[in-house]
Amino acid sequence: MSTNLTDAFGRKHTYLRLSITDSCNFRCLYCMPNEPFTSSPSSKLMNSDEIFGISKIFVEQFGINKIRITGGEPLVRQDFDEIIQKLATLNISLGVTTNGVLLDRYFNLLKVHNVQHLNISIDSLDEERFKQITKRDLLPQVWENIMHSIDLGFKVKLNAVIMRGVNDDELLPLVALSHRYPIEMRFIEFMPFYGNTWERGKVISVNEMLNIIAKEYSYIKLVDEKHDTSRKYRLTEDSKGIFGFISTMSNAFCGGCNRIRLTSDGKMKNCLFGAEEFDLLNLYRQGKDISSLIKEGVWRKHKEKGGQFTEINTVDSQKMVNRSMIKIGG
Repeated sequence: MSTNLTDAFGRKHTYLRLSITDSCNFRCLYCMPNEPFTSSPSSKLMNSDEIFGISKIFVEQFGINKIRITGGEPLVRQDFDEIIQKLATLNISLGVTTNGVLLDRYFNLLKVHNVQHLNISIDSLDEERFKQITKRDLLPQVWENIMHSIDLGFKVKLNAVIMRGVNDDELLPLVALSHRYPIEMRFIEFMPFYGNTWERGKVISVNEMLNIIAKEYSYIKLVDEKHDTSRKYRLTEDSKGIFGFISTMSNAFCGGCNRIRLTSDGKMKNCLFGAEEFDLLNLYRQGKDISSLIKEGVWRKHKEKGGQFTEINTVDSQKMVNRSMIKIGG
């Protein structure tokens, strides 16, 4: 028998975002701290048995029905195939968030284990700019794997973090992908994390992005579900895909949040922006019950944005207590 994970505001949590590494083969400026960065040693990370064991508790005791594997870049883990094989035995919908570079190594594995959902980052369609954002000259490989993912029938979402003065002039070419391909093209507002040199002025709100798109297209608003993070649209009736916005900064979706996060070192975070962390791995390694701490951690979830700010004008990125994005998990 499972019990619902419900917080003090009545939100039921059914979705676990599971980071399996804080290593990455990219160095994206919105994710990585702007300083020398060292990944955690393997001894500090959950091993494949611990990942499975803790995930199983979330699923069988608390009714989690969706797990998305994140990083860092999850495909850089040497035991990624073992992790997938184990998690695929659970009664869940399983997805992966990736930068796409290594996907061609794992298409067969993902297909065999019914991993249908792929979220792939693509912040620019220009090779030089892609290199500036990611610090890697790998756009052709990423694009080839995106196309292959579509051809193989995966449910593909493409993610672009839009930043003023960086890649905002690519909004129209990126949104046009949703007309040509059966994907969801998602635009993410630039969010503050430790060390990523976030500035309020670099944030382009959803309304501003929609105004830019409206100059070229007459888009159609689609119906959003309660737990959707993305507000969805379609360019035309005959578009093969859709597009959407993750408006964390300008128009948050905290009221319908059903997500919990587990970092690669086994700390549960009840909110992406939350300062509090709950050390599940330490208890688990001692052979102790972690269910009470899971329930406590979810119950203590703040009403919105980890209790650290309410809207974009109240953000003080210098005073926020949090990890860098790569340490939390995408």
